[in-house]
Amino acid sequence: MPSAACKPANPQVFDCHFHIIDQRFPLVPNNGYLPDDYHCDDYRKRMRGYNLAGGAIVSGSFQAFDQSYLLDALHTLGPAFVGVTQLPFSVSDRELLDLDWAGVRALRFNLKRGGSEEVAHLDAMARRVHEVVGWHVELYVDSTELEGLYDTLAALPAVSIDHLGLSKAGFGTLLRLAEKGVRVKATGFGRVDFDVKTALREIYAANPEALMFGSDLPSTRAPRPYCDEDYELVIEALGDAAARKVLSSNALAFYRGRREK
Repeated sequence: MPSAACKPANPQVFDCHFHIIDQRFPLVPNNGYLPDDYHCDDYRKRMRGYNLAGGAIVSGSFQAFDQSYLLDALHTLGPAFVGVTQLPFSVSDRELLDLDWAGVRALRFNLKRGGSEEVAHLDAMARRVHEVVGWHVELYVDSTELEGLYDTLAALPAVSIDHLGLSKAGFGTLLRLAEKGVRVKATGFGRVDFDVKTALREIYAANPEALMFGSDLPSTRAPRPYCDEDYELVIEALGDAAARKVLSSNALAFYRGRREK
């Protein structure tokens, strides 16, 4: 759990990115990989030292278009938690409305691992889900691919990018998108190839609303899994006032402050 040095302030945390993995529900091998179970109780135990205000359960490549695990996890964890799902282009408005009612708030495109819809449908689907249910889209994408997507992403109504964009090589494009209002998940610190503290400061300077903290638990396939020092690093890098925005208020506004439908 967070160290004693961080406990007195005990800032609220909205964990904007974690996975629930339950083999009672369909799983699809991704490049031969299947993760171990990581249930809601496992997540609760791991996060019990945090002042948790809720979070976002994110569908992984190995869950493809299955919604059954997500609906079960949303029911189990309760209304403080929301879902980020993957859907085919053929999804109906009725299905979108039903998922929205259950607590889903975003559509994910997994360009890094697959398991989601093709990027060719990104623009149309992003606009449709925003219009029908007020959702945003989330991209698991290496920042080296962002230049080719820049015009599309900058024009969309609401977008976030996972894991600080992963790569130093495309970080400049990520910063330009943050300046345009694209959100960036301060997650997966063990996945990136650059200095996280410097990156956090630069993104925050580009747009104080952009950064949103998440644990990335259980950190499937990460070179280094999440550790409590990642949480502490956000506070060290940004200071208390800015860290509070990154740890909770930015994400709460993004996931819950949707336009009225």
